[in-house]
Amino acid sequence: MTTETDLLQVLRDDGTADPALEPKLDDKTLKEFYATMLLGRTVDNRMLSLQRQGRIGFYVPSTGQEGCQVGSASALVKDDWVFPAYREITAALWRGFPLRKLVAQFFGNSEDTSKGRQMPNHYGDKDVNFVSASSPVGTQIPQAVGAAWAMRMRNEAKVALVYFGDGATSQGDFHVGMNFAGVFKAPCVFFCQNNAWAISVPFEKQTASKTIRVKAEAYGFPGVRVDGNDVLACHAVTAAAVKRARSGQGPTLVEAVTYRLGPHSSSDDPTRYRQGEEVERWKLRDPIERFRRYLENRGVWTTAWQEELTAKFDREITDTVKSVELAPPPTFEEAFTDVYAEMPPHLRAQLEEFLKSGERRRPDESSKFPL
Repeated sequence: MTTETDLLQVLRDDGTADPALEPKLDDKTLKEFYATMLLGRTVDNRMLSLQRQGRIGFYVPSTGQEGCQVGSASALVKDDWVFPAYREITAALWRGFPLRKLVAQFFGNSEDTSKGRQMPNHYGDKDVNFVSASSPVGTQIPQAVGAAWAMRMRNEAKVALVYFGDGATSQGDFHVGMNFAGVFKAPCVFFCQNNAWAISVPFEKQTASKTIRVKAEAYGFPGVRVDGNDVLACHAVTAAAVKRARSGQGPTLVEAVTYRLGPHSSSDDPTRYRQGEEVERWKLRDPIERFRRYLENRGVWTTAWQEELTAKFDREITDTVKSVELAPPPTFEEAFTDVYAEMPPHLRAQLEEFLKSGERRRPDESSKFPL
């Protein structure tokens, strides 16, 4: 008999796996899992460094959560949709989000597909069905449910996977989305990355429930609790939830118990609200190192391959940053575009007046911007 707080786990801390639960994945796929997790960690380290140097304005790392992101995102197919919070860099990379597009969004310059309109680290790419993140906590949840319901109305065999943290479960949007999805059996997978801290608020002050997964019962669909630092367990659980959703049986809530090893964002100092001993304990359960031991036991991981990956990612990120950083900022004229699919007459008149004014302020000038 299982209890409410039981964790589904495939990988043990020593890198061995439970043969009864181990998903049947080939070595090529397993190596892709590891490489993407390592790339996500490398991007985190480099982008935080850029922020500290003042070269980008803001960054949200996913360090420590790479396992649950690759494990869950890998259960989807190309036509499925992802609705992220703002810590899903590794999931984005797995989906095929181009590194250059990501870096350009962090800089917010003319290469940025959102043309500097979004906060840094609020990336999206329709080419890989990865919806732009939004800052308000939990707003992506009813968005994902709405998209999933539209998929069902169109008789499309697609699934929406929505990411959120434990803090988002205190928001009304979480409960609204869960209730609608449960009633109408929307093909949606709710993936909660319970990383113990909603910025500085600990989990025990977030809810009176012992777990997040138990909340699914009130809305009439299954909830499962999984070791979020176990990439294979997260893959297995999410794959089952995706299959259930795609077959018309409705949603599933996945609670992935993980830990944010770094700051909430580049603006956060986690030493002010959590103990160093806690962080050190979780470092021992690092999802990348744990999976590395599994691959080594399987005869897939080698020191030479690790060194090859490390050099490759360092080179790719360095070259990408050097190139993207040279791009100029967006033009002022672009403040008038992308507001409507087709620019209406009143906005075109404003643009024409702006262009005629001759008072446009360039990025290197200090004159007033004409209001």
